[in-house]
Amino acid sequence: MADDDDLIAGHLQELRRGTVVLACLTRLRIPDYGYALLEALDALGIQVDANTLYPLLRRLEKQGLLTSEWNTAESRPRKFYRTSPTGDALAATLSADWDRLTASLHRISEGELP
Repeated sequence: MADDDDLIAGHLQELRRGTVVLACLTRLRIPDYGYALLEALDALGIQVDANTLYPLLRRLEKQGLLTSEWNTAESRPRKFYRTSPTGDALAATLSADWDRLTASLHRISEGELP
């Protein structure tokens, strides 16, 4: 039974990996800092570990898909991230493909054959 749980967990992780990128790019059209993003995604049903999210944000920024700036107006400085125009274009492309794949999977699950 534990082997089945590990197998399922591994496949769920693979399925979610790309969706987290899309979720971040879409959600960060409104600037936010890492911890608030983590909470927002969780509230939306997208569970992401902080140890996964923060390196992802840095990678997306390095790729030019996010921009960032420090907000030092509050007592605790926070780095705010925002989707760049390049990131917004990628999010639109990924979202369109997600919709296409979802529609295809629904057709397959309903027994539609080519």
